[in-house]
Amino acid sequence: MKNTLSKGFFIVFEGPDGSGKSTIANHVYELLKQCYNEHVVFTREPGGANNVIAEDIRRILLNHLDYKIDFRAEALLYAASRAQHVSDFVLPHLKDKDIVICDRYIHSSLVYQGFARKLGINEVLAINKFAIQNVMPDLVFIIMVDPEICSQRIHENRVNKLDRLDLEQDLHKKVYEGYQTLIANNKEKNMVVIDGNQTIPVIVNEVMNHIKKLVS
Repeated sequence: MKNTLSKGFFIVFEGPDGSGKSTIANHVYELLKQCYNEHVVFTREPGGANNVIAEDIRRILLNHLDYKIDFRAEALLYAASRAQHVSDFVLPHLKDKDIVICDRYIHSSLVYQGFARKLGINEVLAINKFAIQNVMPDLVFIIMVDPEICSQRIHENRVNKLDRLDLEQDLHKKVYEGYQTLIANNKEKNMVVIDGNQTIPVIVNEVMNHIKKLVS
């Protein structure tokens, strides 16, 4: 891969909680840093890159385990956090011709709030289109692993760090079904579905091959 870029690239990692997407995203980020140094940045949603407003919304959404947030309010809060994140972080880095690696983006809202919360994928898409200023990923990797395995991983690896959504036992299966629906109805050429049951090195190599084609 070349060490200079003609434009910025936005690469997103999606998948159910416990799928390994965050681990994979971090590995890919470290490999890309070896080629592009400071021109590769990592962020995640909700919140992102130490953005104060977006992070405050994240705390409301995830950290307050006793909050009973209305599902519509939840969807709007995710969109609000995303709007701030795009404006303050994603767009500026893309304009600077950087590679932006993001752990979760708009597809998560479509699955979690649109499908799993039954608010409607088109309805959630509409509020997020308003939020993101037409900033869509160049590549979206969806890491798919059976919900039973994801749930087991969550409770093994986050014993003392379970967030509000982790505690919703029925949510994981619905989220998996939501991603399956999103994949089945996909019309985007930039979406790549990855078998998350493979080893991390195999998955990372597969992802990097797709990224090399994108940025070459």
